[in-house]
Amino acid sequence: MQSLRNYYEVLEVQSNATGDEIKRAFRKLARRYHPDVNPGDLTAEEKFKNLNEAYEVLSDDEKRSQYDLFLRQQKTAKRPSFNKNNTTKAAEYSDFNQFVDQMRNRRPPANTTATAENPRIRVNSTEGYKPGTVKTPKVVNPRAGAVRPRDIEARLTLPLEKAYLGGKERIRLEDGRSLEVEMPPGMLDGQKIRLKGQGIAGGDLYLKITVAPHALFELQGADIYCQVPVTPSEAVLGGAVEVPTIDGLVKMTVPSGVRSGQRLRLANKGYPRGKDNSRGDQLVEIVIVTPKEISEEERDLYRQIRELETFKPRKNLVEN
Repeated sequence: MQSLRNYYEVLEVQSNATGDEIKRAFRKLARRYHPDVNPGDLTAEEKFKNLNEAYEVLSDDEKRSQYDLFLRQQKTAKRPSFNKNNTTKAAEYSDFNQFVDQMRNRRPPANTTATAENPRIRVNSTEGYKPGTVKTPKVVNPRAGAVRPRDIEARLTLPLEKAYLGGKERIRLEDGRSLEVEMPPGMLDGQKIRLKGQGIAGGDLYLKITVAPHALFELQGADIYCQVPVTPSEAVLGGAVEVPTIDGLVKMTVPSGVRSGQRLRLANKGYPRGKDNSRGDQLVEIVIVTPKEISEEERDLYRQIRELETFKPRKNLVEN
């Protein structure tokens, strides 16, 4: 067994944690270790990667059930098994990384290529691909009366950046096939993609998209919401601060005297609205953060400010 990772320990939650507790833990830790907050820190980058992997598995009831089964059987020195209702056939994988790749639809690419009729979707079908002991079933011509075409559904979880940009994504189906799908940009949570002819015996495959929660951003319709911390001096004096967007860092002007909780708007920095190519806005909530540790020089300056400042925030309380 290689690299057995305890996803509950990664997210710092108990094994009986609820879905909401898992989500809150992920968002808290992801903010701490996000690459935008720790530029060039390889340790934080690896931690962030592990957090995303753990959340992808534990936030999905089906994947979490498979993972819990895998852990229990490892503790009892048994190889993982599966029942007919489970989509991930854990018994085939003695290596943890291989098991996780299977469960997260990340199989190695294959060489065989086929094109779906949908012009926006390109599918590479690995009909001869046989990972582990899975055998790819032969598709029998329905006209021969052996197998009738049947539509099937598969789920795919995407990080927000991937859903926004689109691009190639590999999925693994229950029948053993591995498909490489060219995803269109601007995918939405709950959206379905129809892959014509990729179901059973010529039926269709409906790919249901889930957009995973992001460490910094939250979709609110076509708008993207985020919080940006500023120092007390930045809040008082105002000025330009760097703000993360889905397109990268941009400069935003903070007005002097900005309040904690006040929202500013970055026009056209949100999510695509649809066919008209317009975009929503980014809503930036200001959070004034007080430093816990300061130098003696800074402390002296704060003392001078306290002696000079005329602003009395508790004036009304005293008068009443």
